[in-house]
Amino acid sequence: MGTDKMIQLIITRQKDDQSAPYTEEFLVPYRPNMNIISALMEIQKNPVNAKGEKTTPVIWESVCLEEVCGACSMVINGKPRQACSSLIDQFDQPIRIAPLATFPVMRDLMIDRSWMFNALKRVKAWIPIDGTHDLGPGPRMPEKTRQWAYELSKCMTCGCCLEACPNVNEKSGFIGPAPLSQVRLFNAHPTGAMHKEERLLAIMGEGGLTSCGNSQNCVEVCPKGIPLTTSIADLNRQTTMQSLKNFFG
Repeated sequence: MGTDKMIQLIITRQKDDQSAPYTEEFLVPYRPNMNIISALMEIQKNPVNAKGEKTTPVIWESVCLEEVCGACSMVINGKPRQACSSLIDQFDQPIRIAPLATFPVMRDLMIDRSWMFNALKRVKAWIPIDGTHDLGPGPRMPEKTRQWAYELSKCMTCGCCLEACPNVNEKSGFIGPAPLSQVRLFNAHPTGAMHKEERLLAIMGEGGLTSCGNSQNCVEVCPKGIPLTTSIADLNRQTTMQSLKNFFG
């Protein structure tokens, strides 16, 4: 059944990484259970703004459309969110959409998250293996540890926590809560623990753990409800122990 109800979207746009941002308003036909991605797809099908002027389609990123890949992060009505799980009915209109400001904008709502991935490289956020041959089953992780480690493994590098953190900026160089939480995750793994000291030393340097101001904004916006501040508190203990170990040789 058709409806005359319209959705008002005000989108912050940018032609390329060198251009100045500007806003453009769109009116999109409403459908029940629409999400932000659905509204953006309507604009893509018919790129005409609210003034009736032909314009270019809005550019954004999305892959899974089920809050798993983390690609569709954007600021919606002032809060960093996943566009795929953000339903139109949740928001007051006009709905204002902008790219995450923490990352360089490539075009419109598309951002470059490379520095976040580089931070994961810095802390060695992976489990190293020796070759590709079958090594058999690895050591078992205690069930109590597995339960909280599973919660940390839900991180999809969406960048929402970095957007909300006031300490993530060009002046501080803070790597942010997501990479820090991954240090705790991989240090808890029986095989990953072999490189525990390397990870701790990486976050004890400039832009690491001491740059966290404990604002706790990160846990407020995390789409997966990951206990990021709990990880940071635990890493404070781990790095203190590592400092004592380094001091006494």
